[in-house]
Amino acid sequence: MDVSELRKNAKVQLDGQPYVVVEFLFVKPGKGQGLYKCKLKNMITGAVLDRTWRSGEKFDPANVESRKMQYLFKDQNGFTFMDNESYEQVALADEIVGDDAAFLLDQISVDVLFYNDRPVGVTLPSHIVMTITECEPGVKGDTATNATKNAVVETGHKIQVPLFIREGDKVKIDTRTGAYVERINT
Repeated sequence: MDVSELRKNAKVQLDGQPYVVVEFLFVKPGKGQGLYKCKLKNMITGAVLDRTWRSGEKFDPANVESRKMQYLFKDQNGFTFMDNESYEQVALADEIVGDDAAFLLDQISVDVLFYNDRPVGVTLPSHIVMTITECEPGVKGDTATNATKNAVVETGHKIQVPLFIREGDKVKIDTRTGAYVERINT
């Protein structure tokens, strides 16, 4: 795999360990070849490291398999998912799911990533629809700017929403950034 194929969420193998690209930046200095600056997260240990590659360098893609699974519940063993084809259940530790737990709704379909038959991560759909459960009342006044207020969705995750959003509204959220996208009219 060539370094120019790197993108956010790309899976690579370094020193025999699978990593996912968390942040990605291409820098072209005035002289010389371009640099690819990446922040990588170890999919097994969770350790984060910074790495810089020059244009033209090569590395191995991670041998990661993705399986469609459905989120069932959370208990003391972690988050339990069920394979949609074999109905086999897999429990993932809190550290593996990480911040994505804020977007896990009952029965949601996700991709669980396996490295050598060991679950190492979860890939959520890019957007998800959630219900606002708590919301500050909108304040009338200067709304010429993109004014926002705090709101809480059904999983307890806090987001910023426009002033016109009310409790009970359904909103679309970008799971990659955790940001409000739009209100869904039902």
